[in-house]
Amino acid sequence: MQITQKIPPFLERNLGNVLIIAFLAILYIPILLYWYDGWLNKSINIEHEYFSHALIGFPYATYLIFGKNRHQWQKLPNKNHPLGGFLLALGLAFYITGSAELVAISFPIIITGVMLWLKGMPGLRLNGFPLLLILLATPNSIPYLLTPYTLPLQKFIAAMAGFLLQQLRVNSQVDGIYLYVNNIPVEVAPYCAGLKMLFTSLYVSLLLLHWTGKISDRGRVITLLSGALIISTLANIIRNTLLAVFHGNGQHKAFEILHDGWGGDIYSTGMLIVIIGLNWSLDRFEESSMIISDEKDDNFNE
Repeated sequence: MQITQKIPPFLERNLGNVLIIAFLAILYIPILLYWYDGWLNKSINIEHEYFSHALIGFPYATYLIFGKNRHQWQKLPNKNHPLGGFLLALGLAFYITGSAELVAISFPIIITGVMLWLKGMPGLRLNGFPLLLILLATPNSIPYLLTPYTLPLQKFIAAMAGFLLQQLRVNSQVDGIYLYVNNIPVEVAPYCAGLKMLFTSLYVSLLLLHWTGKISDRGRVITLLSGALIISTLANIIRNTLLAVFHGNGQHKAFEILHDGWGGDIYSTGMLIVIIGLNWSLDRFEESSMIISDEKDDNFNE
């Protein structure tokens, strides 16, 4: 007697997608686990630490691709785009080099190639935003390449922190990128110039804009991103001011906690809460403006 096993209907309908997901999982789950462990335990190199916003960015992008956009994706006709094959080949070539930089870059390249190969440009347009989130959260050397150009920002932060210290009547002075408290120097180094906080705040702002459906509202995009820029800059000035006070007064434990410990994480979280509050305030302002506008129209009609 012959026993035949039938493939479950769901698996049969989605066999191609399941195989692709399995292929990507084999290639990238070990890398993703390495990144997540490094971000959570601060054991990854300092340049890749700049991309810790992927802790929320990658899950949100996954939700958009496999959750929110899944039904629209299934309705799209299967249409191969030759650029997809090229990107797949390029991504695999980067992957097999074994270079940490190229392997990381291959991640968004291969995902983009898969979407183009399966659904063509319509598929790419559908998942363009989650792909952008993946690209912006994939570790690369851009922070390292930017460090030679952060000197003006370092001087600005040192000057503003020095101004705050003078207002607080703290014995301090500023010399370029150095803050002196009680004649003990603290350097506003390139990696202390606030780029990580800036990257994170802008990234979270993009998430908020998409989550609230405002990503196509140019005015809201400009307002929230500008606000995030100002908030992150002010937060970093205050942070460097506190670090200088702690170091200059011999409070080394407090300095370490805020500089590279759990205090820095709480401080960054507080900054993000302020940005979320700004987005909420903009929503309330728009609602109030619409109510006032409707009332004026009603009064005019009467």
